[in-house]
Formats: sequence, structure tokens, C-alpha cells
Amino acid sequence: MKLQQVIVDKDNLETVLYSTDNFNSQKSNLVLAFGERTFLESLSPYKKLRALYPNAQIVICSTSGQILNTNLVENSLVATSIQFEKSSIKVTEIDILLNPDIKELGNKIKGELLSDDLKSILIISEGSFINGTELINELIFQTKKLVPIFGGLAGDEYNFEKTVVGLNRDASPGKIVAIGFYGDALHFGFGSEGGWSDFGPEREVTHSDKNVLYKIGNRSALEIYKEYLGKYADELPGSSLYFPLSMKENQDSEPIVRTILSIDEEKKSMTFAGNIPTGSTVRFMKGNIDKLIDASYQAAEAIHTNQIHQPELAFLVSCVGRKIVLGNRIEEEIEAVKEVFGDKILVCGFYSYGEISPNLNKVACELYNQTMTLTTIFES
Repeated sequence: MKLQQVIVDKDNLETVLYSTDNFNSQKSNLVLAFGERTFLESLSPYKKLRALYPNAQIVICSTSGQILNTNLVENSLVATSIQFEKSSIKVTEIDILLNPDIKELGNKIKGELLSDDLKSILIISEGSFINGTELINELIFQTKKLVPIFGGLAGDEYNFEKTVVGLNRDASPGKIVAIGFYGDALHFGFGSEGGWSDFGPEREVTHSDKNVLYKIGNRSALEIYKEYLGKYADELPGSSLYFPLSMKENQDSEPIVRTILSIDEEKKSMTFAGNIPTGSTVRFMKGNIDKLIDASYQAAEAIHTNQIHQPELAFLVSCVGRKIVLGNRIEEEIEAVKEVFGDKILVCGFYSYGEISPNLNKVACELYNQTMTLTTIFES
């Protein structure tokens, strides 16, 4: 596997940041390009990327920040190009604004991507309209929990206005891209950790509709949430990233973090990136900077201790909420990954509105919020 990473600035000028020996841009299979939505709309970078990598499948995604090696990059596009030597990929795409039925994506994955030599699927999804739980449930159903799935939901800085994704074209709203990886030479590693701390009592969800939460106990969810936020309540929904919810579907379930996408003052409800079923229990959470950074280290260490091969590429998807809480220490969670794997690994990725990573119990995938998810790739 050969790799190259470039950065494209506001003047549409590219700089090569990293390139392995004998990388051939003509033979690049896949380009993953990340940039802020407003930057992508002003630059329209697809033409530039197509000129650089004429034969690659090019995926462009809006973010809340771009990751490269040990740095967070803003106001630029970061593109990572992969040239497989023994493996192959296939891609497919849907537009949920034209057809909101997520089963269309499931059917396309089943018909176009599933085969005996499929090793993993990368999902790059728009993050404004999608119900993340319905997305991963459809993926799990179609793959029968046999294929590990990773990726994330596009971001929009801290704006929460709209997100954009594109496959072999400039990014636009409503798109979901799925990339299948094939061949016995490919080896993947997966890790995810949060590092958030619970506080307050565990409470039962008494009224919800999929990812819209109305009541906790006998009170409106928004009223209770505002009480806990205190001075941060006037800054909703943005301030909710400091205080996500921990949810358990039942007493035997592992807790999952859920982030608020929007609030409805009239209905006193909150809309989350994933479902919060009636009958589940929730607790409020808060962040500790050192614990969040240590969680990134733990996610990388979990992969490192179980892999025989030194990974060549690390794909990170972290949450915009972590970026807000970590502030000027944000690069430390990226540095933690490099500390585990060393300088020989190339790091790429983005800050998202939701993270997708395999769950060791479910095998296929889970939707996470406020989590650092890490996928390593090696081609033997």
C-alpha cells in the first residue's frame, strides 16, 4: 500500500505533506478529502483533486476540523490518497434528500458491495438529516453482522446548518457514500473510547420517538437538561456538546453516548444523532480533558496489542464535542495515537457529528457520539 497526503489552501494551491516511496498518483485507488463546509463550497476542490489523481475514487466530506498526522488543520482541505497493490475497492452512493428510505442504501450495499472477499466497509454520511441509528441498523441487517463497518457523519464546524458529501464530484447535501474494501492482503484494526464521566442519577426515558426525546421521568427532557446546564442553557444546542447523554437501552446494555443535534422550545424536545428508545435509561455526562486524551491512547493501544503487523494508515473520526471541550489541547488526542504506533504510520481523518465503529460484541458497527474512533489499515 502506497500513501500520499496533500493539503489544498484557499488559493487552490496544493502542498505534498507525505508520500511513500514509489507512490504513483496515476494508480491511486481512493482519495479521502476533508474540509470545512464553507471552505468546500468556496473552493469546489473536485477538479483539482481529479487532476492530481485521475483514476481514483474521490470522496469529499465536510467536517468540524481535519486531522493529519499529529495536527488539527482548519481552513484548508486535507486529502489522503491510497494506492493499493494487492487489494481493490468498490463504491456506491445514495441521496437521502431524493429518497429518504435508508433501505435504498442497504439494497445498494447488498447488490453492489457484498461478496465473499469483502473485508470492511467505510461509510461517509451526511450529518444533517440522517438518523444515525437507522443507518447502522440497516448496515448491520444487510451484512448480517459479519462485516466490520467504520466511518462517520459529516460535520459543519460549530454551525449545525448543513453538511455536504460528494463521490467523484464536489460535495453537496444529502449524500451517503459507502466504500467496500476487498482482498485477503488487507488487515484492519478497530478501537473506540470516550473518556467522559457520568454525573447525576440514572433516569428513565418515558416518551421518545426514534431520535427525538420528549420526556425523562414525568418532566420534559429539555427542562431537566436546562437545569443541569445552568449558565450554558442559553447557548443551546451548541453548549450541549459539553454535556452529552449516556444511554442504556436496557440494564444489560453497554452505555452509548448520544449528542444533541437540535432542540424544539415549543415541544420541549431534543433531537439526537441516534435513537433514544422509550424505556431506556440516561445519565448526564461531562468531560475531563485528561480523561478524553487518555481515551484516545487507550483506543490506539487496544489495536496495537492485538495486531501482528505495523499498520500503515490510521483513520481517525473524533467528535466535534471533544474538540470543543479539549480546546487548545485538541492535538494531544491525535498525538496520543502517534505515541502508540510511532512515526511510520500516516494519520488522517476528521471531526464529525457522529462516529461509526465496530462493536466487539456486535461485530458489525455501532453509532457513537463524543468518541474517538480509530481504524488502522495494513496491506501485507
